[in-house]
Amino acid sequence: MNKFIRVDMTTKKVEIQEVPEKYVGLGGRGLTSNFVNDEVKPTCHPLGKNNKIIFAPGMLSGTSAPNSGRISVGSKSPLTGTIKESNAGGTFSQKMAKMGIKALVIEGMPAEDEFYILKITMDGVTIEEAPKEILGGCGNYKAIELLNNKYGEKVGIALAGPAGEHRLPTANISFKDPDSNMRSAGRGGLGAVLGSKKVKALVIDDTGAPGVPIAEPEKFREASKVFAKALLDHPVSGQALAAYGTDVLVNILNEAGGLPAINFTKGRIDWNENIAGETLNATIKERGGEGKVSHGCHAGCVIRCSQWYPDKQGKLITSGFEYETIWGLGADAGIKDLDDIAYIDRAMDDIGIDSIETAVAVATAMEGGLLPWGDGKAVLEAVKEVAIPTPLGRLIGSGTTVVGKACGLFRVPVVKDQGIPAYDPRPIKGIGLTYATTTMGADHTAGYCISGNILKVGGNIDPLKKDGQIEYARAMQIGTAAVDSTGMCLFVYFGIADNPAGYQALIDMINAQYGINLTANDVDELGKSVLKVERAFNKAAGFTNAHDRLPEFFEYEPCPPHNEVWDFTPEEIDEVYNF
Repeated sequence: MNKFIRVDMTTKKVEIQEVPEKYVGLGGRGLTSNFVNDEVKPTCHPLGKNNKIIFAPGMLSGTSAPNSGRISVGSKSPLTGTIKESNAGGTFSQKMAKMGIKALVIEGMPAEDEFYILKITMDGVTIEEAPKEILGGCGNYKAIELLNNKYGEKVGIALAGPAGEHRLPTANISFKDPDSNMRSAGRGGLGAVLGSKKVKALVIDDTGAPGVPIAEPEKFREASKVFAKALLDHPVSGQALAAYGTDVLVNILNEAGGLPAINFTKGRIDWNENIAGETLNATIKERGGEGKVSHGCHAGCVIRCSQWYPDKQGKLITSGFEYETIWGLGADAGIKDLDDIAYIDRAMDDIGIDSIETAVAVATAMEGGLLPWGDGKAVLEAVKEVAIPTPLGRLIGSGTTVVGKACGLFRVPVVKDQGIPAYDPRPIKGIGLTYATTTMGADHTAGYCISGNILKVGGNIDPLKKDGQIEYARAMQIGTAAVDSTGMCLFVYFGIADNPAGYQALIDMINAQYGINLTANDVDELGKSVLKVERAFNKAAGFTNAHDRLPEFFEYEPCPPHNEVWDFTPEEIDEVYNF
């Protein structure tokens, strides 16, 4: 990849450069975080002219490497005020890589109140006025249909939905998948940054793209086979996720007593079977029609943890029906009907808002008396109001912290103003350390300690005890930063954590593609360097170790059924980043 593209929305000028030397060996999160640290003023307002947003494929994107289709988006977050990388599936990353585009940067902002489309082809980037019919509350599903009609079915699309147009801090960036459904760079409000630049959509057409050159094709093919086998042989990545999706975790976490429920007041529910992955699987099979139990969010996915969830007539409601969304609405907000949750999920995709942040905000709004507990119909109407937005819509669309303040609550489950996801940190202590210390606010994907604490993959660490958790959380965050730089899906971890051959195959693919000789230690150092860059940005933005803390109520409110509290000292928490 040899193109580094800059689009200045103030002047409407496009500059195509050679890749700066510093970024030649980087991709994905490694590239986006280094760029943001280098060029974005840490104290800038995230929605002002000094923020920038960068799109970057991973190091292996565009190749035949299994599960290598993730796109990384980086910026300063409107939700947290920290550095942010969010990644997603879809077709965009692979098209960028095949076209030789290392990164695309959007900077500046127009003086006029007009939205634009960036059209990216092998001839360069053109800036076009966005059609009026995709603006002003038009949902993402309709917008993608209209853009497909205008530019062709095979183009890749990145889109700011109505929430992004309104610059709400829960706004995501939606990427078209191979079936014209949506995959979201969800967390941190990066859709609001895109909206602040007045960019409604990016449309990428890879017609005539040369493809990704491979320095040593035979070695690459052999390593790819070993890697694919490692993923498919593992019971989680090869079997459970394909059968039940990520929602397989509902019963597992409920049994473990770590499923946060009713705004984090307990860790176990008695309606888990209503919303579990096993029920999801059975419902899809029973209803038939457009339903699909297993589906890939991008070409080359062998795990296929996505699915199409249909209504009672077999018509698609939503695709990519994830555990975190089902948990947030089904357990944390107490909605017991899976269909109600599916319709809310579709609405969130259509509006372009982070389903984790929105679900946590909804449960907080229920505790604050703004919505009735467990009322899926009321939640659906409230979520739809985000697109307008009404005062309630703006409140929900502004995230959990804002809802908590508006309701006068102290029980607000956030870190660095980002809602805590689907694993309670009191009985699962490793994930609590990730929430507290990750550079991007509470984020389970930044260091998925559930694997060793609950699933016993890559470790066997008692989730109720502090022993070994600091070292494990540190190692998981380092490894994740490296994997996020490759363009790989996070779930490849299951195939490499306990399989040295699988992990070596990942390194061998990188080496074969670029004709280099990375070692496992080099990959480890890459992960460390990414985290250090992110921490440096946050420090310059005004963040200190004091921000690496969980909400105070976790320290004195026990979580049933284990009745654990959060008991790490500040000094112990600070040890996570002692490397």
